[in-house]
Amino acid sequence: MKIEELSALEISFNQVIETLLNKKAENEQFTVKLSSERSQFTRFNHAKVRQTGCVADGWIELTLMADQRSSVRQFPFTGNWDVDWQLAYTALQELRNEIILLPIDLYLVLPSGTNTSREIHSGNLLAGEAVVPTVLEAVAELDFTGIYAGGIVIKAYGDSSGQKHWFATDYFTLDYSLFSTSEQAVKGTFAGSDWDASAYIAKISEAKKQLELLSRPAKELPRGQYKTYFAPAAVADLLMMLSWGSVSEADIQQGNSALAALWRQEKQLSTAFSLKENFQRGLVPRFNELGEIAAAELLIIDKGDLVNTLVNSRTAKEYQKTTNGANASETLRAPEVSPGNLVFEQIFPSLDTGLYVSNLHYLNWSDRQTGRITGMTRYACFWVENGEIIAPIENLRFDESLYRFWGENLIDLTTFQEFIPEVGTYESRQLGGSLVPGMLVEDFTYTL
Repeated sequence: MKIEELSALEISFNQVIETLLNKKAENEQFTVKLSSERSQFTRFNHAKVRQTGCVADGWIELTLMADQRSSVRQFPFTGNWDVDWQLAYTALQELRNEIILLPIDLYLVLPSGTNTSREIHSGNLLAGEAVVPTVLEAVAELDFTGIYAGGIVIKAYGDSSGQKHWFATDYFTLDYSLFSTSEQAVKGTFAGSDWDASAYIAKISEAKKQLELLSRPAKELPRGQYKTYFAPAAVADLLMMLSWGSVSEADIQQGNSALAALWRQEKQLSTAFSLKENFQRGLVPRFNELGEIAAAELLIIDKGDLVNTLVNSRTAKEYQKTTNGANASETLRAPEVSPGNLVFEQIFPSLDTGLYVSNLHYLNWSDRQTGRITGMTRYACFWVENGEIIAPIENLRFDESLYRFWGENLIDLTTFQEFIPEVGTYESRQLGGSLVPGMLVEDFTYTL
């Protein structure tokens, strides 16, 4: 996006805020959230382009608060002031008519403070016409399937108390799979703000090696417990379960958290396991739905101990806690797991005999109170003997407690970390991802 186009969007957004300030009644307060993007999407199948195009999209979420009540409207954001103001004013009138019919919200949090921020992260993305030849050059002879999404993503916030935030970033993701003739697949992701041709080629080269190994006859394993190495992508899948009823202070207070036993100090994780929120990479905005700014870093699990939960202002008000700028759902936004001592060259010798797991899917809680997670292996998972890959495996279902694989059975974490991006595009392109190492675990339980 050109600088003048970005400026026009910011100007129009600021004008929406200013006009709402002028139009609001004395007893009314409001918040305005913006999500906007200018993105190039290209979908590949069999190393051919199946769909391509550019998307210019944006929407505003207006929340009106009055007399301890609140209501929400969403409407398109175009960057054209004449259009945007009419949509905003219509939404304001509809909310006024609706809000008087709603019940009182005892824990409603009103906007406060005067925080302001402005972040613009410029990158070096592929030009639209360069996406196809650049992506396909390294995979032309392969059965390559995936989707490239790249361009600028904007998140912004303003409210009736004077808070205002603007976050814009150039960002791309490539979510892809390579398929063998037997329809086995190797899955990978590649993301960032600057396209690095050599890093992309290295990723594809590693995937090709795994694809060759998938041509071997698959090994069917009986259920049981196996020593397992989880690649960073698999670790990221396990980690994101903590956003589903674990690190939230509300879930702790309501008895829904899988980390409740850790919080009560009845259990402990391995001293090798530490987790923090790290916004310093600049991949996601630090401000939340109320314009509150989270700390640049927040330690959550320190050497196996739960030292902080994610607390938003609503939870803080309800349970007399102190907010730390968490989002409305109190979920991880910029998680990072600290590295360990296992060097890359020692992964297979240290595994010796067991499973190499590249990816997981279908994850869910099987027993949240005990931290038990179920899911399945997927994409380029292998049986290893004496430090060498012997065969790909048939998919296995697992059922295991985080208190075991991040606790007593955690052997080590790798010295390196990988960034595993969020690649979702429902409603809008997702930002951020997880910075995680690989991990080696003893006696991981596979049930089917």
